[in-house]
Amino acid sequence: MRVYETNSAKETFELGKQLGEKAVPGQVFTLIGDLGVGKTVFTQGVAKGLGITEPISSPTFTIVQVYEEGRLPFYHFDVYRIGDIEEMDEIGYEDYFYGNGICFIEWANLIEEILPQNYTCITIEKDLEKGFDYRKITFEEK
Repeated sequence: MRVYETNSAKETFELGKQLGEKAVPGQVFTLIGDLGVGKTVFTQGVAKGLGITEPISSPTFTIVQVYEEGRLPFYHFDVYRIGDIEEMDEIGYEDYFYGNGICFIEWANLIEEILPQNYTCITIEKDLEKGFDYRKITFEEK
Protein backbone atom coordinates (compact mmCIF):
# COMPACT_ATOMS: atom_id res chain seq x y z
CA MET A 1 0.00 0.00 0.00
CA ARG A 2 1.24 3.47 -0.91
CA VAL A 3 -0.17 6.66 0.58
CA TYR A 4 0.21 10.10 -0.95
CA GLU A 5 -0.90 13.45 0.43
CA THR A 6 -1.80 16.41 -1.76
CA ASN A 7 -2.69 19.94 -0.73
CA SER A 8 -4.21 21.35 -3.91
CA ALA A 9 -6.15 20.29 -6.97
CA LYS A 10 -2.95 20.90 -8.96
CA GLU A 11 -1.02 18.38 -6.81
CA THR A 12 -3.84 15.83 -7.15
CA PHE A 13 -3.80 16.37 -10.94
CA GLU A 14 0.02 15.93 -11.01
CA LEU A 15 -0.18 12.65 -9.06
CA GLY A 16 -2.71 11.38 -11.62
CA LYS A 17 -0.46 12.57 -14.45
CA GLN A 18 2.48 10.59 -13.04
CA LEU A 19 0.29 7.48 -12.92
CA GLY A 20 -0.75 8.02 -16.56
CA GLU A 21 2.87 8.41 -17.64
CA LYS A 22 3.81 5.06 -16.05
CA ALA A 23 0.65 3.12 -16.97
CA VAL A 24 1.00 -0.08 -18.97
CA PRO A 25 -1.57 -1.92 -21.12
CA GLY A 26 -4.04 -4.04 -19.20
CA GLN A 27 -3.94 -2.16 -15.92
CA VAL A 28 -7.25 -1.79 -14.09
CA PHE A 29 -7.79 0.83 -11.40
CA THR A 30 -10.80 1.31 -9.18
CA LEU A 31 -11.47 4.82 -7.91
CA ILE A 32 -13.21 5.34 -4.58
CA GLY A 33 -14.13 8.65 -3.00
CA ASP A 34 -17.07 10.78 -1.99
CA LEU A 35 -18.63 13.35 -4.30
CA GLY A 36 -16.41 16.41 -4.65
CA VAL A 37 -13.28 14.70 -3.36
CA GLY A 38 -11.32 15.11 -6.60
CA LYS A 39 -11.85 11.90 -8.57
CA THR A 40 -12.38 13.83 -11.81
CA VAL A 41 -9.31 16.04 -11.25
CA PHE A 42 -7.20 12.94 -10.59
CA THR A 43 -8.63 11.20 -13.68
CA GLN A 44 -7.93 14.28 -15.80
CA GLY A 45 -4.31 14.07 -14.63
CA VAL A 46 -4.10 10.41 -15.67
CA ALA A 47 -5.46 11.31 -19.11
CA LYS A 48 -2.87 14.08 -19.47
CA GLY A 49 -0.14 11.60 -18.52
CA LEU A 50 -1.39 9.33 -21.31
CA GLY A 51 -1.18 12.20 -23.80
CA ILE A 52 -4.94 12.73 -24.12
CA THR A 53 -5.87 16.33 -24.82
CA GLU A 54 -9.65 16.12 -25.20
CA PRO A 55 -11.77 17.12 -22.17
CA ILE A 56 -12.32 14.39 -19.58
CA SER A 57 -15.58 14.29 -17.68
CA SER A 58 -17.27 11.67 -15.55
CA PRO A 59 -19.22 9.22 -17.76
CA THR A 60 -22.22 9.30 -15.42
CA PHE A 61 -24.84 8.59 -18.06
CA THR A 62 -22.89 6.39 -20.48
CA ILE A 63 -21.23 3.83 -18.13
CA VAL A 64 -17.99 4.00 -20.14
CA GLN A 65 -16.15 6.80 -21.95
CA VAL A 66 -13.44 5.71 -24.39
CA TYR A 67 -10.44 7.91 -25.18
CA GLU A 68 -8.10 6.60 -27.85
CA GLU A 69 -5.91 9.54 -28.79
CA GLY A 70 -3.20 8.95 -26.15
CA ARG A 71 -0.32 6.48 -26.09
CA LEU A 72 -2.73 3.88 -24.64
CA PRO A 73 -6.52 3.64 -24.89
CA PHE A 74 -8.17 4.97 -21.71
CA TYR A 75 -11.47 3.44 -20.59
CA HIS A 76 -13.23 5.49 -17.92
CA PHE A 77 -16.17 3.72 -16.27
CA ASP A 78 -18.76 5.11 -13.89
CA VAL A 79 -21.00 2.23 -12.84
CA TYR A 80 -22.98 4.17 -10.23
CA ARG A 81 -26.21 3.96 -12.21
CA ILE A 82 -25.87 0.32 -13.17
CA GLY A 83 -29.00 -1.58 -12.24
CA ASP A 84 -27.83 -5.09 -12.95
CA ILE A 85 -24.42 -6.68 -13.54
CA GLU A 86 -25.75 -7.93 -16.89
CA GLU A 87 -25.55 -4.34 -18.16
CA MET A 88 -21.77 -4.75 -17.99
CA ASP A 89 -22.03 -7.83 -20.23
CA GLU A 90 -24.10 -5.80 -22.69
CA ILE A 91 -21.35 -3.21 -23.11
CA GLY A 92 -18.69 -5.92 -23.47
CA TYR A 93 -16.75 -5.00 -20.32
CA GLU A 94 -14.26 -7.86 -20.81
CA ASP A 95 -12.95 -6.23 -24.00
CA TYR A 96 -12.04 -3.21 -21.86
CA PHE A 97 -10.88 -4.95 -18.66
CA TYR A 98 -8.63 -7.36 -20.55
CA GLY A 99 -7.79 -5.11 -23.50
CA ASN A 100 -4.70 -3.15 -24.46
CA GLY A 101 -5.63 0.04 -22.64
CA ILE A 102 -6.07 1.04 -19.03
CA CYS A 103 -9.37 1.10 -17.12
CA PHE A 104 -10.53 3.51 -14.44
CA ILE A 105 -13.69 2.32 -12.69
CA GLU A 106 -15.66 4.61 -10.38
CA TRP A 107 -18.10 2.94 -7.94
CA ALA A 108 -16.41 -0.42 -8.60
CA ASN A 109 -17.83 -1.85 -5.38
CA LEU A 110 -21.09 -2.30 -7.33
CA ILE A 111 -19.44 -4.75 -9.75
CA GLU A 112 -16.91 -6.46 -7.48
CA GLU A 113 -17.82 -9.94 -8.68
CA ILE A 114 -16.60 -9.22 -12.22
CA LEU A 115 -13.44 -7.26 -11.44
CA PRO A 116 -10.21 -8.87 -12.66
CA GLN A 117 -8.18 -10.87 -10.18
CA ASN A 118 -5.50 -8.16 -10.05
CA TYR A 119 -6.24 -4.46 -9.94
CA THR A 120 -5.22 -1.34 -8.03
CA CYS A 121 -7.71 0.30 -5.71
CA ILE A 122 -7.25 4.08 -5.43
CA THR A 123 -9.04 5.79 -2.55
CA ILE A 124 -9.22 9.59 -2.29
CA GLU A 125 -10.20 11.06 1.07
CA LYS A 126 -10.59 14.55 2.53
CA ASP A 127 -9.53 15.60 6.01
CA LEU A 128 -10.85 19.08 6.72
CA GLU A 129 -8.68 19.32 9.84
CA LYS A 130 -5.67 19.33 7.51
CA GLY A 131 -7.18 21.95 5.21
CA PHE A 132 -9.92 22.33 2.62
CA ASP A 133 -7.72 21.18 -0.28
CA TYR A 134 -5.92 18.36 1.56
CA ARG A 135 -6.36 14.88 0.06
CA LYS A 136 -5.08 11.50 1.20
CA ILE A 137 -4.70 9.22 -1.82
CA THR A 138 -4.12 5.55 -1.13
CA PHE A 139 -3.02 2.97 -3.72
CA GLU A 140 -3.67 -0.65 -2.74
CA GLU A 141 -2.89 -3.66 -4.94
CA LYS A 142 -5.67 -6.29 -4.92
